[in-house]
Amino acid sequence: MTETPSPGRDKRPQQVFTLAVEVGRKAGDGLPKGATGAGLLLYATGVDEAEAVREAVAVLKLADLAPLDVTGYGSLAEREAAGEEIDAEERALMARALAENAVIVAQMEPFFGEDRPAKG
Repeated sequence: MTETPSPGRDKRPQQVFTLAVEVGRKAGDGLPKGATGAGLLLYATGVDEAEAVREAVAVLKLADLAPLDVTGYGSLAEREAAGEEIDAEERALMARALAENAVIVAQMEPFFGEDRPAKG
């Protein structure tokens, strides 16, 4: 059964959000031997940041990663409004995420020992 939108209610457009995710260790995660976890920079789509976070966490879990913490940095428009400069490569990855309605991992940095970022 296909859901039809209620009359008078517009479907909100997908946006791309920039997220930083800290992952812990899990069997089969593919992280290097000796790593205690990793930090990931990714672009995820959603009608809002909360949906993008849920989608990103679900995809990471399917990839046998163990998400511990997610920090949102906003949509492309929000980042531009804050004065951030976004280079062509980053824009291309965001455009790909939007076109494919996907989660794109742009960077993954394994943590070793005390490499984990400090909370606070």
